[in-house]
Amino acid sequence: MNVGELNRRLADARLVYLLAVVLLAIVIWAGVTHFRQQAQLMFVQMADDLKVDERAHSFRLVNVGQQTLYFSDRPLRLTGHLKIDDYLKTWNRGSDSFEKDNPNATLSVYEPGHPENTIVVVEISNPVVEGSDLVYNYKVLDGTMPASGGASTLFIDWSALGVGTVGRAGRGVGGVGVRPGAGAGGPGVGGPRGVGW
Repeated sequence: MNVGELNRRLADARLVYLLAVVLLAIVIWAGVTHFRQQAQLMFVQMADDLKVDERAHSFRLVNVGQQTLYFSDRPLRLTGHLKIDDYLKTWNRGSDSFEKDNPNATLSVYEPGHPENTIVVVEISNPVVEGSDLVYNYKVLDGTMPASGGASTLFIDWSALGVGTVGRAGRGVGGVGVRPGAGAGGPGVGGPRGVGW
């Protein structure tokens, strides 16, 4: 092997090494990007009763639980709960906040005299705490809003919360900011008519 051939082989080895490093960087970047797009939160609120004001297009979660549950699915599974006041503080945070892009939600209501729960998919907005109740404005997307009901659960669609927007620093949820509803088709919580439409 002469010096020229050795230099050519070393140059080829350097090129292969450089291409391998670039390929590895692309794979890592693509993996992180995919991971970031998958982290989405959903919220759950439960109440003892439901009152609906059709004229005002609002519903009242009567004696709502003072904790709002949250969870996410793979790849980053997060669970926990927030006080209602902390949940409401997140409503207008971020460029894709619930205030700017009202979330869809599935309302599951046990109406007196009905053997099964009533399911209605709504778009919710303007949450307000009144005493031990939580009031939302709504627009029906699917189903029929009951005039009133008993025990009720509200399953709230994907959130775009980012680092530090919920909970204490380093322990909060939403470690990754995402666009709400991005690719969130198909059945969600509450069955085929649930959140995720």
